Amino acid sequence: QPAVPGADWLFSPSSAVIGRFSPSSRSPANMAACVRALRGCARLPVSASSRRCSALSRARGQYTSQKVRRTFIEFFTEQHRHRAVPSAPVRPRGDPSLLFVNAGMNQFKPILLGCADPRSEMASYQRVVNSQKCVRAGGKHNDLDDVGRDVYHHTFFEMLGNWSFGDYFKVEACAMAWHLLTEVYEIPAERLYVSYFSGDAASGLPADEETRHIWLSLGLRPDHVLPFGMKDNFWEMGETGPCGPCTEIHYDHVGTRNAAALVNADSPDVVEIWNLVFMQYNREGDGGLRALPQCSVDTGMGLERLLTVLQGKRSNYDTDLFTPLLSAIHQCSRAPAYSGRTEQTDAGRVDMAYRVVADHVRTLSVCIADGVYPGMTGAELVLRRILRRAVRFSTEVLHAPEGALASLVPTVAHILVSGVSVPQSSHPVQFTVATRWLLAICFKLYCWSRSTAAVAWSLHRNLGFPLDLIDLMLEERNMAVDKHGVEQLAAEQEQVSEGGAEERGLHMDLQSLAELQSRGVPHTNDSPKYSYSLQHNGTYVFSPCRASVLALYCNQSLVSEVSEGQRCGMVLDQTCFYAEQGGQMHDQGYFTKDGLQTYVFQDVLFPVECVRLAGGYVVHEITAAETLRTGDQIQLHVDETQRLACMVKHTATHVLNFALRELLGSGVVQRGSHVTADRLRFDFSYKASLNVSQLQEVERMVQDIIHQNDVVHMQEVPLARANQIAGLRTVDEVYPDPVRVVSVGVAASELLSNQKHKHTSVELCCGTHLLQTGGIGDFVIVSERQMVKGISRIIAVTGEDAKQAREAGQVLLQEVEALTARIATDHTPSLATAQRLSKEVGLLTDAVESTPIPQWQRRDLQTRLKALQRSMWTPCHLLVHWTRTCHISEYVLMVPLYIKCLV
Repeated sequence: QPAVPGADWLFSPSSAVIGRFSPSSRSPANMAACVRALRGCARLPVSASSRRCSALSRARGQYTSQKVRRTFIEFFTEQHRHRAVPSAPVRPRGDPSLLFVNAGMNQFKPILLGCADPRSEMASYQRVVNSQKCVRAGGKHNDLDDVGRDVYHHTFFEMLGNWSFGDYFKVEACAMAWHLLTEVYEIPAERLYVSYFSGDAASGLPADEETRHIWLSLGLRPDHVLPFGMKDNFWEMGETGPCGPCTEIHYDHVGTRNAAALVNADSPDVVEIWNLVFMQYNREGDGGLRALPQCSVDTGMGLERLLTVLQGKRSNYDTDLFTPLLSAIHQCSRAPAYSGRTEQTDAGRVDMAYRVVADHVRTLSVCIADGVYPGMTGAELVLRRILRRAVRFSTEVLHAPEGALASLVPTVAHILVSGVSVPQSSHPVQFTVATRWLLAICFKLYCWSRSTAAVAWSLHRNLGFPLDLIDLMLEERNMAVDKHGVEQLAAEQEQVSEGGAEERGLHMDLQSLAELQSRGVPHTNDSPKYSYSLQHNGTYVFSPCRASVLALYCNQSLVSEVSEGQRCGMVLDQTCFYAEQGGQMHDQGYFTKDGLQTYVFQDVLFPVECVRLAGGYVVHEITAAETLRTGDQIQLHVDETQRLACMVKHTATHVLNFALRELLGSGVVQRGSHVTADRLRFDFSYKASLNVSQLQEVERMVQDIIHQNDVVHMQEVPLARANQIAGLRTVDEVYPDPVRVVSVGVAASELLSNQKHKHTSVELCCGTHLLQTGGIGDFVIVSERQMVKGISRIIAVTGEDAKQAREAGQVLLQEVEALTARIATDHTPSLATAQRLSKEVGLLTDAVESTPIPQWQRRDLQTRLKALQRSMWTPCHLLVHWTRTCHISEYVLMVPLYIKCLV
């Protein structure tokens, strides 16, 4: 350990840490000495430029995508003691602000925002490395429009990254990056340029001279260290949240020149390969910046761009991540082979089509494998647009046959080596047919409206058709989209969406969370939420909970007192309220304050409006009924009716999940759920909508478990042990350790001791549940449909609501049977009778559609009513009636009915 002025400590790479500096000692001279010492500890030899160039030339034939990925991970895990974390799915975990995971840091946002569960493994992360699957299509980071036009943009890519959460910072991050690129990958240093933050007077931010001096100390020439402003070198998570200056490493594909002028100039010859973000500020709701209590490092390097450098290519599409796929596209199309042309040299946009199809089929394969299917809203709609773009370029430019996209998926899976499932081919085939129809509709609408903006926006917004393809279709027919008009329509839609946005409630900011921790405020003990009992008469008893007010949060700051009428968040030492999580709605209820009574000696009630989790603290949102101070003693009372209803629905959800897997097979995977006092919603993966017999069988299986009145066991088990339970089903979430295991009929300890125990419902769950399944009472599925292809949604009711649904179903069944009998007795109805009966059938159809009844019965009644409608107006009936009348008025009335019957 060399003595370095200003360094708190400085270890070699094998000692887990390679340098940290006190803020007061970060002078250029001290930092330069530290970096020199760091280079000595890490044994970073300064190689000759010619030696590095020849080494890179030798390595160009050796570096495959798998080797590059593996080398990156091993460099940080073996030399710098990082923890390798698997890639998160491309569907974000519980983050409604994102359509897709678009950066490596997405899965670590709970750490950066201070809301990671303190019992989870994530809370212990300090040094992390991984390769993250990313999709950038839609939202703030959207590369969809650029894909195909150049050779380095993608909608799907892999992000190699390393992170420090309160551990190392700028010096170590820069040194490790430089070592990996120049010594491990042996990239010539003279081809690398770095940018740093030049400061922003409007925000009161100085230039990041610290980073500049670090790079100079690492041996970079001054003309290779370049300053840039907020746009290029200041990274922000969103409108609010952690942010900070960043430094980017760029590579010059040409070399033997000074390419500083091409950095951040959107030149294909000089491209960014690695971005190092230093999160040291938090963007507040008012736009201001505050220093973070703990600094973090977030780096990201695109695998595709790095591989292009290491394999000596000028295009990402010329690397082994794409060449096998481009070859497969050529084999299934009737187009010339891919030649890498762009813009004006790309006659007929053939090479652009190759790049679009190759990129999009990768995105589609990974998204569908992670459970995101083409649909009509959110990420599903974006994926639908990607699919349509791929199909159109495939069929109309490359002249590939129907189903060609699906045939490419095995090639994608082989390249990525990530177990990508092969999706069904029905989506591309269906879209090919739909495209022909849309082409005809598009031009007819244009002729009618004379407004290409209205037509284009309607096709884009309502039917998911990409705007660039609409533009291409019109261009082929000597027409053009009114882009200004489309932008106006998009702006109007955005205003409508913003106007309808609901208030999202109080959210404790990072500074307040850090202040709570610095004060030593303990995390909220919420175990009393599980303190309830079942009496012999079948009723549940929920005991009130005494607590102390530890903190009050109002107007984005911690306060010691709130007055009557003020809305605030309240943190207690313990609570019996359930905070919204795991798909279960939060508890409602009230609390009383000790010593506060009205003049008639009645307690003043403080209603609890919402309950949320924030970094281990349970925040109760209230509007103060009287003055409330920290230190006050209170007594909490949950709304017993609402809590019990949620418990019923949550236990029923577990039983339903078990029944679906038993009936439909182990391929059924939960895709989401939501439990409220009124009903339960359950989303799951399955190839088709359930038929009548399947719906009936699922209900029967659930009712059998209800009638058995099995005990519901809830037990905390170490996470590693819980994962050993046979038949355990988990969802894609970060679980605490220990974890709560909820099982029906058999305790978790018995399941662990005897793997041959009977198969039963067992899940990891933090929700509140019944103690016996008999408390569900009854169970009815009132709705089941496919949200998108491959994802079904069930809505069910329990107890008295289920009983009422059955009764309503019987009433409608009797009405349908009575109407059927009346129609059967009149073999040749008059025109007036036929019209009256047809109207009755229509009204009864509407009632069957809208009334909460068993879904299997709804399907059965709908089938009967359609048959009744057809039986009344067969061509035979109409012709018979026409032979008995010659009134022209009746002929006029009968013609549309006759046509309707034929259709």
